Amino acid sequence: MQDEPTPTELLNAVAEFLRNEIAPKISGAAGFKLRVATNAIDLVVRQLELSEPRAANELTRLVTLLGENGSLADLNRKLANSIATGAVDLNTPGLADHLWQSTMDKLAVDQPNYASYRRELEREKNS
Repeated sequence: MQDEPTPTELLNAVAEFLRNEIAPKISGAAGFKLRVATNAIDLVVRQLELSEPRAANELTRLVTLLGENGSLADLNRKLANSIATGAVDLNTPGLADHLWQSTMDKLAVDQPNYASYRRELEREKNS
């Protein structure tokens, strides 16, 4: 197995090449599709860099919140069912914080430039 370049470095190099070398030469529908492709590459990079540690933190919060072990998918399903049936609600200790952090973690990967996300990051930083 080769250590470098990492998958993230390779994807960043491809995105940079597409943005700097190819995009200036393309317009119209092909240019739009190229921007979509580079945005998809950026999303995959963020998933590679951020998703694993954030998923581990989410799993830890779910185990604490639900008091049982399981996979991330299973515990999320159990939490959703518990919310749907009214077994837990926003008065349940830790639920609101878990939902907020899970949302912020997903936005960090999916929409890191979303204005409301950036505002909340700044607010958290200044608290």
